[in-house]
Amino acid sequence: MRFHSRRPQLSPFWVLRVVTRAGRASRAHTRSPGGFPVTARPPLSASPAARSQWQLRTQTRRRVSGARIGWSSLRGRGSAGGRCRSREGEVAMLRELRRRWRSYRYRFVPWLALNFRRHRRTLRYVPESSQDKIIADEDVFETLLKTFKALFINDFSKQADILALLPEVKCQYLELLTVEQKRLKVNSCNRQGQRMFSPEEVLFNTLGFTVSRDRSSLVSAGTGVFVTKGFVPKGTVVSMYPGTVYRKHEPIFFQSLGNPFIFRCIDGVFIDGNDKGLSRSVYRSCSRRDQLGPFQMSDESWLTATLQNPLAVGQYVNNCSHGKLTEKTANVCYQEFDVPGHFPVELKQYLPNIVYSHDIESHLRCVVLVTLRDIKQGEELFSNYYTVVS
Repeated sequence: MRFHSRRPQLSPFWVLRVVTRAGRASRAHTRSPGGFPVTARPPLSASPAARSQWQLRTQTRRRVSGARIGWSSLRGRGSAGGRCRSREGEVAMLRELRRRWRSYRYRFVPWLALNFRRHRRTLRYVPESSQDKIIADEDVFETLLKTFKALFINDFSKQADILALLPEVKCQYLELLTVEQKRLKVNSCNRQGQRMFSPEEVLFNTLGFTVSRDRSSLVSAGTGVFVTKGFVPKGTVVSMYPGTVYRKHEPIFFQSLGNPFIFRCIDGVFIDGNDKGLSRSVYRSCSRRDQLGPFQMSDESWLTATLQNPLAVGQYVNNCSHGKLTEKTANVCYQEFDVPGHFPVELKQYLPNIVYSHDIESHLRCVVLVTLRDIKQGEELFSNYYTVVS
């Protein structure tokens, strides 16, 4: 690259190029002392002197050829290609910076202050924090309890260690299992006994819909969440926001670097929903720290592609957009929910949240996404990233 910035004059490269052209014109008629062409490899019967002479000429020809290629690129062809590659690299870098800014600007306070009025349709206003509830907490609790019980029954054959320590609970679930088998008219049984449904099938049989991650309909938005099957009525818990729960004073600086999945609650509690890097390691460490024998206090499957709780995809719900070409209004809303202390211990294995500090006695903070209107099959979920409390 250093040669591209030099002004070409009468250099050794130019002399070599002239010599090479002259030699190339007469190469076909040039013979070595051994009688074979210069460009051909000497036979095995050739003398050592002829072999050494051929090797010397071959090395010289290669050096001259390399110099000729470097000189031709110096004259313009290489410079143009280098400029094109440099320009393409600059465009790619600017495109990447623009993509990062679009995801980061929603956490940049000066940008938010300047764009509140212009982006009012991407905001949600509530008069006070106590009214930031689309549905009652009792309804959220019942939905989670109903879904988790169905998942537990579906995994009944894998819960032997837990049920051995909870004989009363085992009797209750055996009754529920009998009722479920009757409801499915014995079609849920295979040769081993109970048929194992996928978590998505369990969700559909329980709530009447399924949600999954897929490519977003918004340009440069990455992954989104869609209703892939069924119908979701207004006021339904359609998803959960997984991740590690941090209080105000707890360290989250390094986890937040380059992390677009930090959710801030109204009271300053943070939920880190990133399933990669340091955030992933912290969640797994806290989850395994709190495990009590066979009792898991949280769900780790949302860190993988195979979900145990199919609702744990809320971190991939994109923000609503505005514009002539990309008008996407919000159809779901975030709602904070504190898991009560009487939540069944055998069902905590499906909760996709864990507290960062083990010694703090407080309710586990969860965030659910509740539908603002009826959502049909195939629609993508969009939310308001910001709730302004007056």
